[in-house]
Amino acid sequence: MKQFDYTIKDPIGIHARPAGLLVKEAKAFAGTVVTITKNGTTVTATQLMKLMGLGVKHGDVVTVQAEGANEEAAIAALSDFFNKNL
Repeated sequence: MKQFDYTIKDPIGIHARPAGLLVKEAKAFAGTVVTITKNGTTVTATQLMKLMGLGVKHGDVVTVQAEGANEEAAIAALSDFFNKNL
């Protein structure tokens, strides 16, 4: 299991457009479960409505976690995604 914490820099937070892109990115890693946690609530990153339901805003800290066969590649790609998009 690999993970990282990230502070959201996007002024709007995780809204529809980046959430959709994040789901697509997470689905690219078959055999790996990617989760996002905010304030003790964890959702699977491939479920768009649950991801948006976290209500992640600017300045919130989220934990991104990957577990499975491609966890190292998933964490590297998602870390890059968060830095570029959120």
